[in-house]
Amino acid sequence: MKLTWFFQANPMHEPRIIISSGEPAGIGPDIIASIDPCKFAARLVIVGDKEMLRSRAAALGSKIKFVDHADEARSDDAIEVIDQPLEQSVVAGELDSANSGYVLKLLETSCKACLDNRFDAMVTAPVQKEIINRAGIKFSGHTEYLADICNTPRPVMLLIAEQLRVALVTTHLPLRQVADAINASAIREVIEILDRDLRQRFGIAFPHIKVCGLNPHAGENGYLGDEEIEIIIPALSSLKNQDINLSGPYPADTLFTDHMLADADAVVAMYHDQGLPVVKHISFHNAVNTTLGLPIIRTSVDHGTALNLAGTPAARPDSLFAAIDSAIFQSRNKFHNASSS
Repeated sequence: MKLTWFFQANPMHEPRIIISSGEPAGIGPDIIASIDPCKFAARLVIVGDKEMLRSRAAALGSKIKFVDHADEARSDDAIEVIDQPLEQSVVAGELDSANSGYVLKLLETSCKACLDNRFDAMVTAPVQKEIINRAGIKFSGHTEYLADICNTPRPVMLLIAEQLRVALVTTHLPLRQVADAINASAIREVIEILDRDLRQRFGIAFPHIKVCGLNPHAGENGYLGDEEIEIIIPALSSLKNQDINLSGPYPADTLFTDHMLADADAVVAMYHDQGLPVVKHISFHNAVNTTLGLPIIRTSVDHGTALNLAGTPAARPDSLFAAIDSAIFQSRNKFHNASSS
């Protein structure tokens, strides 16, 4: 698969990246403690409880310095923090629904700061959907929550691992609901957003998008399901008339091979576990989740809160670093495109 990655679209533009520290009982604070701000060509600002972040960093032996964020100043050897106090004191590895409001406030603060153009992109550490819902707050994930704040009807989840990019038509749905959610308008909207953002955020002039079928063997001419014939193929035909470079639908079990991916810039999967297992198999520790279709740039780690590792030195920060790099890369491309228009 072809890959356009971290080229310097405008090395003079220093992006401002705001980072939500995520579920406080998880590994978010731990991997943040591994950040060396001098290694990123951006101004990094964390949103979270400053004393909690300091305490976790100290317990892990990190020498990171946390300082208060000031709009007019920055520190080259410290991480700036927008202090958001916890609702309840936290113990690493022990969830508390009392802090669910705190977690959502981190996301709201970060997202609105980007909407106000105070930051170029936001990066999110992992949250725990279960504990937020247990607090009585309906929450299906970052993607949908941020889309609501941005008033975006069709967010698109794009996963990136090494040379592979996979976008999803449906996201966090039970499997028995997936087929009913696959319709022509959803497919068209996802591919239109993917094509546009591959051009604008990733610098790909004419991206080639390959599309998975829904059923085994892509339906095998209707023998294993008719969604390909009745929904997917007509949707792709209409998009080709819009000068979008795409092909498919392909059986997912053969599309995710080196030969088939060699000339693709992205793959569209029909549902979550059709695409994500491949991404995580390729590069679990370095995969990045980014949300397309929003008026802001948002990237994220592609792993969970790992409560069993929280408060220990075992958590790896690789995915967080990759998410920060991707946010910088996309911000520079966006800046370059805006400057050129």
